[in-house]
Amino acid sequence: WLSLYVENQDGVLSKISGLFSGKSYNIDSLTVGTTEDPTISRMTIATVSDDETFEQIKKQINRSVEVIKLVDYTDRPIHMREILFVRVNGCSDSDITELFRISNVFDVPIIDYDSTTVLLECIQTENWNNDLISLLSRKFSNRIEIVRGGSVAVDAVSISER
Repeated sequence: WLSLYVENQDGVLSKISGLFSGKSYNIDSLTVGTTEDPTISRMTIATVSDDETFEQIKKQINRSVEVIKLVDYTDRPIHMREILFVRVNGCSDSDITELFRISNVFDVPIIDYDSTTVLLECIQTENWNNDLISLLSRKFSNRIEIVRGGSVAVDAVSISER
């Protein structure tokens, strides 16, 4: 996991992602948003590689003029969350009752529903979201639609969480 502070300018996202594709490095997750300073954006990037390749990735990124600061989150205590929407289609009354039960037990809000469809929103860790998807896939096979956003992360203040 990397966190980058970059200049908030046109083309910076393309340039940074181009560094990965140009070297055939895969990006597993990428999120970007403006910081408290509107001239600076923060990117959170997840990639899987061996240690040597990861060091090369960091060196390549640090060479970019638009990069103000790079933080390697690999061994740091951080808080990380990913947004997940799950739509369950073709629901019977008992399915909807079960989804409301799951929502209550797992503290996952149902943000919209009608007589045959339920939409859940989960803002949790990637692993938690994977577990929820697994549960819903088993119970409602071939009737779920998944939309995931990339993870965002911030240094922990007093506790370690992954």
